[in-house]
Formats: sequence, C-alpha cells, structure tokens
Amino acid sequence: MNVRDADAAGAPAGAGRSRVRRRAVVTGIVQGVGFRYSAQHVAESHGVDGWVTNRGDGAVEAVLEGSPDAVEAVLAWLREGPPGAWVRDVVVTSEPPAGERGFEIR
Repeated sequence: MNVRDADAAGAPAGAGRSRVRRRAVVTGIVQGVGFRYSAQHVAESHGVDGWVTNRGDGAVEAVLEGSPDAVEAVLAWLREGPPGAWVRDVVVTSEPPAGERGFEIR
C-alpha cells in the first residue's frame, strides 16, 4: 500500500473534486496471464487506488480512483494489458468517488 500525503483535514492529497472513479471491464484473453498483478503494479506506480478481480465470465474488472490523469494512464494500460494478454474490449463507466485506499487484488 502506498503512503500518501494528507491535507490539514486528514484527506489524501488530491481528494475532492480532482478525484475520479472509473469502473473498467476488460474482455479478451485476460485471465491466466498475470493481468491482475500487472494492473496492481501499474495502478500503484501512478498513485491510483482501487481493486482488480477476475470475473466468472472470463473478464477482468477494475475500479480505479485517483487524479483524472493518473486514472486515464491506468485505463490506457488496461487497453493493452501485460505481455501474453489479448484485450478485445474495455468498457469504462464513471462512478462517484467512494474513498478507495490502496490497490488490492480481489
């Protein structure tokens, strides 16, 4: 888990209006290729909070929270995936930020 700077009220730096939340469902050959572990590494390297999980239908689902630029950088990576993956599609929906902290594999 990354340690983040907090403002005087204890909120993480970048919290508030500049924080966005996106849910992404990635389809293709995305399970069994290290997708979740790579996604966690990429998200943490960009300071993005949230989670990633394998779905029963063969897709990978991720929730990303952070600055708009950082979240967009992770979404761009999700569209490519790690070596060995073949991404057919990424469906992204916007949601209100929910205060995710850290990034976990579920």
